[in-house]
Amino acid sequence: MAKDCCLQKRLAEPEAVWRDGSTTRARRPPRSVELPAVADFISLPFYDLFSENGHVPEIRKNLPPLLTGVRRSILEIGAGTGLITTSLAGWTPAEIFALEPSAGMRGILLSRLSSQPELLNRVTVLPCDALSVTLGGPVEAVVMINVMYALEPDYRKRLWPVLAASLETAGLLVFTWRDGGPWAPHPLQELGSRQVGRHTYAVLSEIADTDGEAYRARYLHRITEGDKIISEEELTGYAYRPPWNVLERELVTAGFTQAEGAEGLLAWRLA
Repeated sequence: MAKDCCLQKRLAEPEAVWRDGSTTRARRPPRSVELPAVADFISLPFYDLFSENGHVPEIRKNLPPLLTGVRRSILEIGAGTGLITTSLAGWTPAEIFALEPSAGMRGILLSRLSSQPELLNRVTVLPCDALSVTLGGPVEAVVMINVMYALEPDYRKRLWPVLAASLETAGLLVFTWRDGGPWAPHPLQELGSRQVGRHTYAVLSEIADTDGEAYRARYLHRITEGDKIISEEELTGYAYRPPWNVLERELVTAGFTQAEGAEGLLAWRLA
């Protein structure tokens, strides 16, 4: 886990300006941030912009059937800006505990909730680390969306018993997971871009090396207007893709049994 005990290390908006290319000279390098072992590789201003057209539509399609029958309480680990939090509130009548350590992410989450006043008495926003979460009683379900890649292996193994202690008997644990091991190394390449007025927001990534389930990644968040670079922020650190046999062993040891999941989602029940 990160030294500052956050579930995910979130970064603030880009500050550096970098001119490059044959006709311009670099005035100063992009803001470069070395992330801790547990990391989120997206700059805060880019988060909703890319998530809404990224993983979120698939989750909104595949997650609701898994939550059928959940009516009392849900713990969401790594709630981010609340894109899934508000959806959970629409799919179920449950009380929701949205855990998000990043102050920047929580600010957007709370703004999202304030635009839906009917949710303000149903959603509690928790600023704590996932290992220290304490609720008034066990919940029916725990949901983790796009969190697995950020969990350093030792932290992940310590997390499962904490989640088991937070769940009622036969409670549901659902999280996103992709098999296949670490990504293969590749040079810096664009993952996608979005147009906002006159500015283009682009995300580029490079996988430098891999080691077991870990891979070292570099992400560049670039804002441009035509050929002019407005700002860049570079984030580097390690991410993780645990193989199935490792994940299964950890969950079974923590007292979980596998249930039927959905595309991109694993489901487990507390025995």
